[in-house]
Amino acid sequence: MTAAQQNSYPPARPHDPPVEVFPDVFLVRGSYRANWWLRFSRNMVVLRHGDELTLINSVRLSAAGERQLDTLGSVRHVLRLGYFHGCDDRYYIDRYGAKFWAPPGSRSEPGPAAGRLLEDGGALPFPGARVLLFAQSRHPEAVILIEQHGGLLVTCDCLQHYADRRFNSVLARIMMPLMGFPLRMIVGPVWLKIMTPEGKSLQSDFERIEQMNFDHLIAGHGSICQGGAHEKVSDAIDKAFFREKRDS
Repeated sequence: MTAAQQNSYPPARPHDPPVEVFPDVFLVRGSYRANWWLRFSRNMVVLRHGDELTLINSVRLSAAGERQLDTLGSVRHVLRLGYFHGCDDRYYIDRYGAKFWAPPGSRSEPGPAAGRLLEDGGALPFPGARVLLFAQSRHPEAVILIEQHGGLLVTCDCLQHYADRRFNSVLARIMMPLMGFPLRMIVGPVWLKIMTPEGKSLQSDFERIEQMNFDHLIAGHGSICQGGAHEKVSDAIDKAFFREKRDS
């Protein structure tokens, strides 16, 4: 890929190197610049199966970061979970010739149309995992449960966990608590408002997630939740839908 071709894609933004958070599961904490004043955190999960890498919630890396990624294996698959993400999908698809997976009805821009569909109970490019698609949302959204390591739930915007404000600009740090983004597990408030059809509720979809067995969570934004994620997700659902807290 020439320098001119690389410059035709959205540029890489500040990010951490890939960190192995579980065996063959790597997290890249990065960022997205909405405008001159607002920069938000953004995460990519890298799964390794043999010598194949699958990128979930893709985040373009710097040249140095890309070299680090290449030492982990060969990028073969790109998975888009969230309807509002995907600006870096095309870069990885073109750069590595990777196969592109997304829920049915996902946008074809940014990025190409999905060559492979994410479906409930459908195939994935790695074993020991399953997909849940939102049934009630206005636009497609998916989560993936990786059934090893005590259960790792990978989400995009629907559930987010914040333990810090890293990679947020100063203005974003001021605005986020006011916009409903405290330092804890949450149902994404802006996402929920946009994705809920008029007169309906997404509570049943979140309660389907709640029925899954997981202890950890990595979302498309924020920080990893290692341990205790299921209880925190239940609390977030209670708050988002004014659900009466149930006895454990």
